[in-house]
Amino acid sequence: MSKKNVLIVEDESIISLLVERMVDNLGHTVVHKVTSGEEAIDAAEEHSPDIILMDIRLDGEINGIEATKIIREKHDISVIFVSGNTDMLKSADVDPSEYIEFLAKPVTLAELSDSFDLAS
Repeated sequence: MSKKNVLIVEDESIISLLVERMVDNLGHTVVHKVTSGEEAIDAAEEHSPDIILMDIRLDGEINGIEATKIIREKHDISVIFVSGNTDMLKSADVDPSEYIEFLAKPVTLAELSDSFDLAS
């Protein structure tokens, strides 16, 4: 598997740090970390990541689902939702083609590795 550039979108700093370490352990590069949907949209434009690890509930006015829809309108970036909020994803009008996988927190290294294998 080739090395991927990863954007982490997570508003809880401890979780963000843990996910960053997992990404590093898998041999990939974290190009940026942000805490809001608005920042995620800007960071996707600026850093052109291969994969976005996206929480659903975020700081700011735009949640992870809305940010994903906006990002995917312009960019073919693989998105993996990493969230403790499974109900929000189920109730939202999210096209399954908009994301690679949904991982429930707490995510494991093995789950993250398997999801990265699915990303193009």
